[in-house]
Amino acid sequence: MKPAVKSSIRENVCLYFMLWTSSLPSFMILRWVRHRKDLNPRFGLIIMEVIFKITRQQENSHPVFKSYVLEVEPGNTILDCLNQIKWEQDGTLAFRKNCRNTICGSCAVRINGRSALACKENVGSELARLEKISSLANQSQATPEITVAPLGNMPVIKDLVVDMNGFWNNLQKVAPYVSTASRQVPEREFLQTPQERSLLDQTGNCIMCGACYSECNALEVNPDFVGPHALAKAYRMVADSRDSNTEERLENYSAGTQGVWGCTRCLYCDSVCPMEVAPLEQITKIKQEILERKEASDSRAIRHRKVLVDLVKQGGWIDERQFGMQVVGNYLRDLQGLLSLAPLGLRMLVKGKFPLSFEPSQGTEEVRSLIESVQNTD
Repeated sequence: MKPAVKSSIRENVCLYFMLWTSSLPSFMILRWVRHRKDLNPRFGLIIMEVIFKITRQQENSHPVFKSYVLEVEPGNTILDCLNQIKWEQDGTLAFRKNCRNTICGSCAVRINGRSALACKENVGSELARLEKISSLANQSQATPEITVAPLGNMPVIKDLVVDMNGFWNNLQKVAPYVSTASRQVPEREFLQTPQERSLLDQTGNCIMCGACYSECNALEVNPDFVGPHALAKAYRMVADSRDSNTEERLENYSAGTQGVWGCTRCLYCDSVCPMEVAPLEQITKIKQEILERKEASDSRAIRHRKVLVDLVKQGGWIDERQFGMQVVGNYLRDLQGLLSLAPLGLRMLVKGKFPLSFEPSQGTEEVRSLIESVQNTD
């Protein structure tokens, strides 16, 4: 083998080692590669020009977009690109970061309108997602653009940095710690079986990044709602065999619309969670625990679920007359609730929309058997 070839192989191996093991940001290594023109053809490195539109905003002011043009590689993370902007073009850009490895959750931002971790998402995947959206909308751009904005449902301090006090305060409302006050504390430790511990694995992965909180539709219209992050943590407490306050917790989580009944079930929290905690799934588990323990007369939210299932079992679909009277009127016991239905009932009657009779749907027996089989399985 010729010495020149040996040298080339040695350089290639060294460069690959630098790219994959160096603590330096990848864009700093790539800048060195660009100056080594002789290495580019052999490595086939793809360098592309991308416009980053970053939201710039001071506290209590209107946001504006500022554009930065970068030469990046598809594998560069969004955090790499933000660092490059701050270190090379605009040192005033403010954003949070820490681990750079999907562990701490500090760098969560909205990337192209979707909350995510800047250290997890890369340029290539984001551009591929945008290209798919653009092809569906029959739109195309000569130079690709990536927008980066602060998380939603939280006030902005500066640029991409948000005030998370409300986020943490809502977490405190669910008492996110194991309570053993009413139990005898063992001399050494509480023991759990592997099965009991496995119930905590999914919720235990939450890194409190705020992505689910940012996209929560319920929070946008109901500031009292504690948020999906808090309720995912709440189920972690409910499922913990060491906790002694399960009944008190469920009573708290079921009160009003600040708890589980305030969730709109939009599924957005599940789709943006970088750790696959699935907050909506945990909220649903809390609801199941509540419904198993509570009677329909305890609250309107519980009646709504129980009456709906009962009526579908009876007739295959909902008898709207019975549904309103049983849920809002509490089985004819709540006179004020019944009177509140009168204006709506009169308008429906005048418009010919009030159902004067009810006919069970075809296949009612099959529907009933399906519901009962699911209930028996649970």
